[in-house]
Amino acid sequence: MNSFQTTSSGRIDKILAQKLDVSRNQVEKLVKDGLVSVNSKCISKTSFKVLEGDEVVYRFKEAQKRVVPPIDFDVEVLYEDDYLLVVNKPSGLVVHPAPSVKEPTLVDWLIHKDISLSTISGEERHGIVHRIDKETTGALVVAKTNEAHEKLSLQLQDKSMGRYYLALIDCPLKDDTIVDKPIGRNPKNRLKMDVVPHGKTAKTAFVKLAQTIYDVELIAAKLFTGRTHQIRVHLNTLGRHILGDDLYGFKTKRDKIARVNLHAYLLYLVHPKTGEKMEFVAPLFDDMTDYITKYFDQEIVDRKMNPETMGTLFTLK
Repeated sequence: MNSFQTTSSGRIDKILAQKLDVSRNQVEKLVKDGLVSVNSKCISKTSFKVLEGDEVVYRFKEAQKRVVPPIDFDVEVLYEDDYLLVVNKPSGLVVHPAPSVKEPTLVDWLIHKDISLSTISGEERHGIVHRIDKETTGALVVAKTNEAHEKLSLQLQDKSMGRYYLALIDCPLKDDTIVDKPIGRNPKNRLKMDVVPHGKTAKTAFVKLAQTIYDVELIAAKLFTGRTHQIRVHLNTLGRHILGDDLYGFKTKRDKIARVNLHAYLLYLVHPKTGEKMEFVAPLFDDMTDYITKYFDQEIVDRKMNPETMGTLFTLK
């Protein structure tokens, strides 16, 4: 338990961040976890105003030691410098630890590789600026410093950083379209998200790329927001499902299609130190590549998947 008397008035998050020499994000976590009190009263809002002479008490949650299973895999690194790392996440790999996660995660792999990581998001999410679902593959950026983490997080908010996804779906879209519907937890199934009246704002653009004679279609998707399962939920509202996504309605045997065929193909961002605009292309994994090679016109696919022109396909706003 630690305490101090304030020497000025202002927001608790600002004063505590200055006192501890940490980021406002870290202070926000302390407040949300109920670890900060003012004049013996527990504070629940970071905007709480303190007055000069108030007594602030804070403590840090004791970290529970997590036993990490043996790491017997590797992850492809697409780019690395002193500030950030971009990887091509494989399917089946969880991004960060959680109480329900028993297997090694991407964070565990990063620590195992002795890669320098930001600490803003807490011990379990070292370096993680954004995440990808367990079965989804593709480009993911990791922050190596707290400064880089904060700047990349701001880019997520102002949309100067983003990704274009590729997906194989079970029925062609009628047209290129945008779905703008709020997403929240499904009240009947806690494993699923759904379009709900009081959910968080969610917006996704979908573009048709190529089609097989069996009506399977290759599409591209752009996220304007980053909600859990967003692409899958919004496709479900259109009566479409990603191959392998039996959680949201694709009817198939898992021994034939082993995972959700969704891939974060192209990542764009502004380098947090140099200000340079950068793009990273994550190659498709063998399962999606083999399916596309077998059933699609490769000339059309190559033209539509061109990273230099993919952004121009999204003309709808």
